[in-house]
Parts: sequence; structure tokens; C-alpha cells
Amino acid sequence: MAKKFLFQGKSLEELQAMSLEDFSKLLKSRARRALKRGLTGQEKILLETVRREPDKFHKTHCREMVILPEMVGKKFGVHNGKEFFALAVTEEMIGHRLGEFSHTTKEVKHSAPGIGATKSSKYIPLK
Repeated sequence: MAKKFLFQGKSLEELQAMSLEDFSKLLKSRARRALKRGLTGQEKILLETVRREPDKFHKTHCREMVILPEMVGKKFGVHNGKEFFALAVTEEMIGHRLGEFSHTTKEVKHSAPGIGATKSSKYIPLK
């Protein structure tokens, strides 16, 4: 039997039926304060386009946007500074930020010394 998703004791349907003020009371302090201050202009536009065109892939630079219950099941392209990272929002992401799921740095992989390296730093043991 599949486990039913609950966020602070509320099902997804109950969360989607709540107003933004009531939902913000269930969030942790950082997200609650961000919603209390109000959405920025870009965040309002993003939310309107999500409501108007629910099946579309939405590209955005709003990494600080708090994921709301009405965004569950939608697909976003979150900019990481170089490209848009594809993100499908699930129930577990509610209350987090979009930017948390689009990392801005990659793992550093070193292969050989670069240009201008000294003779001693170019030594690589063959063992």
C-alpha cells in the first residue's frame, strides 16, 4: 500500500484548497516570512502563468520562489547561472525554494597541471 503524502498533517488536496495566508502558517520561519512580505513582481508573473498554462514548461530565474501546493506536478526550468535545469515539482518539495534543486556549481575534476605550472608540480608518479 502506498504511503499517503502529508505536510504538517494536511493532505495535498487540503493544502491546495487553503489560502496563501493559511498555508504560510504551516511553513518554517524563513519561507513564512518570505510569503508574509509578499511575492516579488517576477514571482507573481510566474504564479499567474502557472495558473493560466498548467501543462507548459515554465522557464524562470526566480530561484528564491517558495514552492507552493499549486505548483505540484508542474515542470520548471530553473536557471543556475549558465543554463535552465529541468525540474519536476513533487509533493516533498513543498515549502522549499526552487533554487535548492538547481545547483550552481559542479564537482571539480582535476586531470593534469595547468598552463604555467612549475616543473616540480608537473611530476605525476606512474605507480
